[in-house]
Amino acid sequence: MNIIGTGRAHPSLTVTNDMLSTFLDTSDEWITTRTGIKQRQLISHEKLEDLAAEACNKALEDAGISAKDLDFIICSNVVNEYITPSLSCIVQGMIGATCPCLDLNSACAGFIYALDIANSFFRSKRDINHILVVCAEEPTRMCDWQERSTCVLFGDGAGAAVLTRGEDFKNFSLSSLSNVDPLYQIRELEKTPFINKEEFGGPLVMNGQDVFKLAVNASLNDISRVVEGSGLTYDEVDYYLLHQANIRIIETIRRSLNQDKVKFPHNIENYGNTSSASLPILLDELNRNQTVNSGDTIVLSAFGAGFTAGACLLKWSKNGKS
Repeated sequence: MNIIGTGRAHPSLTVTNDMLSTFLDTSDEWITTRTGIKQRQLISHEKLEDLAAEACNKALEDAGISAKDLDFIICSNVVNEYITPSLSCIVQGMIGATCPCLDLNSACAGFIYALDIANSFFRSKRDINHILVVCAEEPTRMCDWQERSTCVLFGDGAGAAVLTRGEDFKNFSLSSLSNVDPLYQIRELEKTPFINKEEFGGPLVMNGQDVFKLAVNASLNDISRVVEGSGLTYDEVDYYLLHQANIRIIETIRRSLNQDKVKFPHNIENYGNTSSASLPILLDELNRNQTVNSGDTIVLSAFGAGFTAGACLLKWSKNGKS
């Protein structure tokens, strides 16, 4: 499986740390030192499906194919205004595709899970030649905007990648550990005449220290599996693209692997945590500014609620020419 096109889309509203300090007991210094975030793009008048479609169209243009050429669409999404139909079905119509599609919710690790599913499709279905993966997220709609420990962390956005047959992806590692308490959100469902149990809903709940430990351990375990399982050393990897959740998490993982900072590009300072969209957004930036070059060895790693995590190793060729 090869990546032949990438795309991303962001809401128009930029919210800085100083803007948050006008209604929260926080400051730019407090947020920056603890998270690495300086600003984030937030949905105001946009709809998430519009951002998703924009990212998809940019990825298709970058790949040099049309939506009619797609054989499958996989959409990673945690929450949006539609409970049904799926976001992938909505986006399919918006971009003019006619292929089957599905949604998955693997939290912030959704891009890795979607890539692994796509890779399996290529291996098992001979009639599939092009798969579109799109991650569209609005985690800012999950937060209590009076709770500074959570709302300052997130941004909204969408990222997409077009995949085709090839041998660029060398190894995958997926892991899950059922551990609800560190990070969850419960929503109250519609009542029926027969419900007699106590139910409630509320904003996102997060235990930052527990999430930090789970994220670091899961990422290091997955990275070791894909790197060592490919017969490589950590030094032979050109870039480690990590889920943009917190700069301290990224730095802890980097130091644990004893790698140079240049190998860990980041954009969390501009966008915050955009859930599963963070990896394809970062990948699109690096693709378009030509930071990654043909022949580079890249590791992608992500982690999220569940607790889910995943990593993959690929040889970047962009056009299928290593």
